[in-house]
Amino acid sequence: MSDTERMPRVRTYLMCPPEHFTVEYAINPWMDTTVPVDAALAVKQWELLRTTLIDLGHTVHLLDPVVGLPDMVYAANGAFSVDGRVYGARFRYPQRAAEAVAHRGFYRSWQFADPEHVNEGEGDFAYLPGAHGGLILAGYGFRTEPSAHAEAQEVLGRPVVSLRLVDPAFYHLDTALAALDDHNITYYPEAFSPSARRVLAQLFPDAVIADRADAEAFGLNLVSDGRHVILNTEALAMGEKVRAAGYTPVHVELTELKRGGGSVKCAVAELRA
Repeated sequence: MSDTERMPRVRTYLMCPPEHFTVEYAINPWMDTTVPVDAALAVKQWELLRTTLIDLGHTVHLLDPVVGLPDMVYAANGAFSVDGRVYGARFRYPQRAAEAVAHRGFYRSWQFADPEHVNEGEGDFAYLPGAHGGLILAGYGFRTEPSAHAEAQEVLGRPVVSLRLVDPAFYHLDTALAALDDHNITYYPEAFSPSARRVLAQLFPDAVIADRADAEAFGLNLVSDGRHVILNTEALAMGEKVRAAGYTPVHVELTELKRGGGSVKCAVAELRA
């Protein structure tokens, strides 16, 4: 498919301003409490991401940040929505537990299900509505419990494919895999178990394959509308890979958010009504 044939689909997103963002604890390998966050720069970079999405024609809703919850800027982790149904998050670490309550409040008008099992929302779930009749890819191994995958399937009524993550540097699915459109994905194979790699190869033979340098640059922590692929400025090589596949890369600088172990996708939850 050529670049001219790639058609964007208008999306609706949820983001949370990084007004209280800092790195004051370490719950993933990327967090370094000895390096201070430039708070003003974090806000500036986040605002650029928000306006980029809006300028591309998408709607962005805002979740109010809460004092004492510095990781709320990673809005993708708070829930996972499909067809107007929402599967709520239950965070593994107590430092983030209260974020789930804030997200639940946002989804008051949705069909919301409180989880029994630990899961971290879109951090470990990806939905491809055009793949195999509508498919959810789900990661486990570091944060989300595999039992949450069956629970999500019951709540959302879509088949869930469980994928085991094996590299702690890529602790969430959205650091190792991303949907490029409604049908296809990009991923870093070595982040997954051998069996998970075989499953992905079978389901997505035309996937864009990333390497470790792409993944370490958080190049897979991207947001795509089916044509425009928004990546951070460190992920230049990944940008060229998606360009070669017919997409249009759009780079934004998110150096401060990477200090907390996230990038573009972590900061953006898709609202699928």
